[in-house]
Amino acid sequence: MNGASPQKLKPSQSQALFEKLFEFSPDALVVTNQDGRITNTNMQLERAFGYTREELLGQPVEILIPERFHNVHQHCRAHCHEPCSAGLELYGRRKDGSEFPVDIMIGPVETTEGRVVLSVIRDLTEKRQAEEALQQKEDENRYLEEEINTESGFEDIIGESLGLRRVLKNAKTVAETDVTVMILGETGTGKDLVARAIHRLSSRRERTLVKMNCAAIPAGLLESELFGHEKGAFTGAIARRIGRLEMAHEGTLFLDEIGDLPLELQPKILRALQWKEFERVGSTQTIPVNVRLVTATNRDLAKMVADREFRSDLYYRLHVFPITIPPLRERRQDIPLLVRYFVDKYSRQLLRKIETIPPDVMRALTRWDWPGNIRELENFIERAVILTQGSVLRAPLAELEAPEETSSHEDSSLEATEREHILRILRETKGTIAGPHGAAARLGLKRTTLNSKLKKLKIERKDYM
Repeated sequence: MNGASPQKLKPSQSQALFEKLFEFSPDALVVTNQDGRITNTNMQLERAFGYTREELLGQPVEILIPERFHNVHQHCRAHCHEPCSAGLELYGRRKDGSEFPVDIMIGPVETTEGRVVLSVIRDLTEKRQAEEALQQKEDENRYLEEEINTESGFEDIIGESLGLRRVLKNAKTVAETDVTVMILGETGTGKDLVARAIHRLSSRRERTLVKMNCAAIPAGLLESELFGHEKGAFTGAIARRIGRLEMAHEGTLFLDEIGDLPLELQPKILRALQWKEFERVGSTQTIPVNVRLVTATNRDLAKMVADREFRSDLYYRLHVFPITIPPLRERRQDIPLLVRYFVDKYSRQLLRKIETIPPDVMRALTRWDWPGNIRELENFIERAVILTQGSVLRAPLAELEAPEETSSHEDSSLEATEREHILRILRETKGTIAGPHGAAARLGLKRTTLNSKLKKLKIERKDYM
């Protein structure tokens, strides 16, 4: 009949409907009295937590959550005076002791027997897994973007010298195994290129190569960056984050500048390598991991072990298959190849048309010792291409000092030559070390590496200012 008002359910019908909705709700439901003891549950709660209804009746509701969250839950329950629309994200604890993420909404309900508290518990496992998968994809894209950026120096390893051929032969041999590799060599020799070559030649080449520079990340963030962290693990940890070790699962993890790894972090790295498992910062859950490890350093780790600056057990765990890359001064026949490569590269980038490299320029470049190795040579050629206006390369040879001019009978060591070169660049940059026009960039070195060299060569500010 049009306009007829809807019929109201009888109290007995309303009660029956409520009981059906309660029992067959897709969420886990639990009712507690004013003392926080369970008076009723539904089937979904039994399935989610593994208890029977009879086991739960009369128990404190906190039996369903880990002990570390009891105070938080009790506080929310005690101050529950109206329905709470915002969920409380905690963890549920099953009968077998296992935990899973949950969202709990707590609200008071008036009944004929008085006020009770109804808790709606929603399992967040699938939601968290989807969020983690998305976060992992974002992190992976970020790591791959970093990798692409670091590869932009030059795509292949350039050279034909005997020393370089020996390096490549060793790299190819060890790539076919899962053995841990340590790449040794001065800064700027191309250790990262050899690491990438090992990954590309390995059975893990279809998986990710994840790189972490131990010297470029503040010591306080290294553990989180490597192992990841849980939400709330420390101030600023607003979300769970996947670490680089986990990201490299079934792939290759490349730890560059391993000599700068803090002592307090070294036992955790050793444990992860030995037991193939780790925990994220702020978590007790053990995560299995399967990675192939490649490390690189320009430091004397054996001496650091003797000086107790590096753990001996970690050193021997990493020093399984060392590959030493010779410095550029020991492979001078490769310098002309590298010069032509970089001239061509930067000519295209800077829209120059350079067709000739004068013989005297090539001789000067070949004679120079290049303390910053390939990185210094590349930076020098880039500046030369910028300065060149015609088709003949115009190189700023004044930046280079012939060994016979800078050496004397008493001071002819390579270290002395390097010291004088660094001092000259520091004077030209007026003592500026960092930045695009600083001494580190001019030398083709990292800022941290240059600071280490200053300390090693006993160069003080008064020497160049």
